[in-house]
Parts: sequence; structure tokens; C-alpha cells
Amino acid sequence: MKIVQAIKKGDEPFVFQNSNQLKEPLVLVFGNRYMLESEHIFNEVRALFPEGHIVFGTTSGEIIDDKVLEGTVVLTAIEFEKSKILVKRCNVKDYQNDDKKMGTKLAAQFPKEHLKHLFVISEGSSVNGSALIEGIEHLNNNGCGLSGGLCGDDDRFEKTLASYNESPKEGEIVAIGFYGDTLEISSANYGGWTTFGPERIITKSQGNILYELDGKPALDLYKTYLGEK
Repeated sequence: MKIVQAIKKGDEPFVFQNSNQLKEPLVLVFGNRYMLESEHIFNEVRALFPEGHIVFGTTSGEIIDDKVLEGTVVLTAIEFEKSKILVKRCNVKDYQNDDKKMGTKLAAQFPKEHLKHLFVISEGSSVNGSALIEGIEHLNNNGCGLSGGLCGDDDRFEKTLASYNESPKEGEIVAIGFYGDTLEISSANYGGWTTFGPERIITKSQGNILYELDGKPALDLYKTYLGEK
């Protein structure tokens, strides 16, 4: 496996940390939403990797090496020696807010034989991630791994963008299937949430949507603690 990485700041070109000639690589491009809205970003990456499978996703911070950045675009291109990839996409507007069905239909496009891992990059403004995962796992009966995430928009929460082999756009979900007997993929996550206030009992919810705490509307309770925030 060969990997090259590059970083783009503002209107500057990508600066590569290492160099390698890659054949039909998977090119992951994660970055600031304003920068990925540029009409030139796709053509810029395509010129660097004419044979690449290019996947975009907007972020709430970018990671390269051991650094966490903001307002940049980070590119990681990977050439596999023995393994293969298959990339599929869909858009939320085609499924009328049925995120579970969307996940099931997306997962069904991947042949199960030798499938080791699914990596999903989803639009993050309107998709219910729990329902999307439930739909994907509905057909995941061969024990393959699943990881990925919802796209971000820094602290704006206005809109998110993703795409496969085209300019980033709203509503896209991209799934990458990794195939190969010798392939090993692991994943991990870490959350930074902390508790505040007294413990309360959830008295009304549906799926992962919270409506009431201790018989009171959850939104009213949050406003009591957080005010305008």
C-alpha cells in the first residue's frame, strides 16, 4: 500500500508532504466547507490524480499527522497493492427522508464476497445517522467492519457537502467498500462530552429523538440551562 498526503490553505495549491506515483488511488479530500464550495476544487484534485477515485467531505476541523487544523483541505491518496475498492453514492432527496431505507439500498449495491469493510461519508445536516447505520447493518450479515461519519460545517451548522468523482454538493452519501483477503482495517472514536446538571429520567423519546425529561419538554429544560445558546 502506498499513501501520499497533502494540505491546502486558502487559495494556495496543495502542498504534498511526500511524493509517489499512484495508480488508480482512493483519494479522500476532507476540508472546510467554504473551500470545498469552490468551483475549482474538483478540477484541481482531478488534475493531480487523473485516475483517482475522488471522495469529498466537509469537516469541523481537519486532521493530518498529529495536528488538528481549521480552514484547510487535507488530501489523502491511497494505492492498494492487493485489495480492491468499490464506491457507491446516493442522495437524500431520492429517499424522502427514509434514512433507514436509504442505508439498506446503499449497502445492497456491494457484493458481499470478500467484503472486509464499509466506510461511509454522509451528509450531516439532515440525515439521521442512527437510522442510516441501521439500514446499512440490516444487510451486513457477513461480519464486515463499518466506520465513517457525518460531514461537518465547523460551528455554523448551515449545510454540508460530499461527493464522489464530482464537485461537492448537498445531500450526498458516499460508501466505499474495501475488498481483499489480506486487508485489515480497524477504527476507533473518542467523544468529549461532559455531563452537567442533575440526573433526569427520559419520559418520552422516539428512536434517538428526545422529547421529554422528567415529564417536561426537553427543549424548555435545555433553555433553562443554556439560554440563547
